[in-house]
Amino acid sequence: MLITTSYDPRQDQLELARQLLNQLQQTQGVTGHHRIVPRARYSLPQLREHYKEMDILLVSRERIEYYHEQQPAMFFHPSTAAIRIKRLLNGEQDTLMQFAQVQSGDSVLDCTAGLGSDSIVFSFAVGESGKVTALESSPLQCLLLEHGLGSYESDIAGMTEAMRRIRTFQADHLTFLQQQEDRSFDVVYFDPMFRKPIHESSSIRSIRGLADPRPLSEQAVTEALRVARRTVVMKEHRDSGEFARLGFNEMHRSTTKIAYGVIRL
Repeated sequence: MLITTSYDPRQDQLELARQLLNQLQQTQGVTGHHRIVPRARYSLPQLREHYKEMDILLVSRERIEYYHEQQPAMFFHPSTAAIRIKRLLNGEQDTLMQFAQVQSGDSVLDCTAGLGSDSIVFSFAVGESGKVTALESSPLQCLLLEHGLGSYESDIAGMTEAMRRIRTFQADHLTFLQQQEDRSFDVVYFDPMFRKPIHESSSIRSIRGLADPRPLSEQAVTEALRVARRTVVMKEHRDSGEFARLGFNEMHRSTTKIAYGVIRL
């Protein structure tokens, strides 16, 4: 993989590129040869052609962007979390927070964090006295998530602080769950890659192919039921058979295509 910068990089971009190279070299699960290359006046397609490498990690002035083969650029952004937090500030309900019965001071385990949109809302909802642990098995997604949560600045009251409070781990969720004590989190949450994709979602298109494609396992749900104190929640396509297969007998539709399955303890 190539690591490069935007045109005419600042010193802080060059330093971040070196830090990312060191981090990738030390990250379990990231294979292949990684190197920093000067951007000069090359376009990204020209860099790919010149170095015979398809994957590029770009350190721009605003963010880190990952270009994987022909997929859209992947980068950290709070996405719908900003809209949802604004609604919470206005006294409105958030569908996921409501179904998960999240309360101030709760501890939440997000087993499939992706780029962290749901984790951010969880962190805002549980407040300073709560905690959110976000797991992401993909090393590169976890890198983008960790850096984004630590550097993104929001002008929405309390949102930046909510992002900074999230603890991230690159980990397989089943392995992590097996290592936890009984009743150690109030809420355990799963948002696996949908068995029936919503193809028009651009954010999902950017991570499909990198995210863990495996269906959620019965063993993972069993472990979640042991670890959770109050609720286990799964997000899926409304027409998915995963709810029935995994024992989520309480289902709530959020939009025309998305639903949440809930198991209450």
